[in-house]
Amino acid sequence: MAKRIFVVDDERCIADTLTVILRKSGYEARAFYDAESALEEVEHECPELVISDVVMPGMSGIEMAVLVKEHYPACKVLLFSGHSALAGMLEDARGQGHEFEVLHKPVHPADLLAKIQNASNESEAELESAE
Repeated sequence: MAKRIFVVDDERCIADTLTVILRKSGYEARAFYDAESALEEVEHECPELVISDVVMPGMSGIEMAVLVKEHYPACKVLLFSGHSALAGMLEDARGQGHEFEVLHKPVHPADLLAKIQNASNESEAELESAE
């Protein structure tokens, strides 16, 4: 079964393009254009991975990531951003016990797919150690 991935970015072109790349790579991917709608869907259909932009109108990707990890700890989160001033936002998340890696935009598809594969490998290793 294909791994389910949610892609969240307020720039529709980026979310849609990443979703197409992921689908062509064998993943079950869905695009969302804001954190709130992605969170609503996570409640109904929790993905294995959420890939999200950090800076978006309304809820930031980091705020969404914290909520996802608090309610669905098995779900991996990968963040990306074109903004360099993220230290404060990441420090707030760290203060809540969450550590997130942030890829810098533009993300080359090969690099993104490698990160997704690494996240999948980490999930499998965590499942094996829990057994």
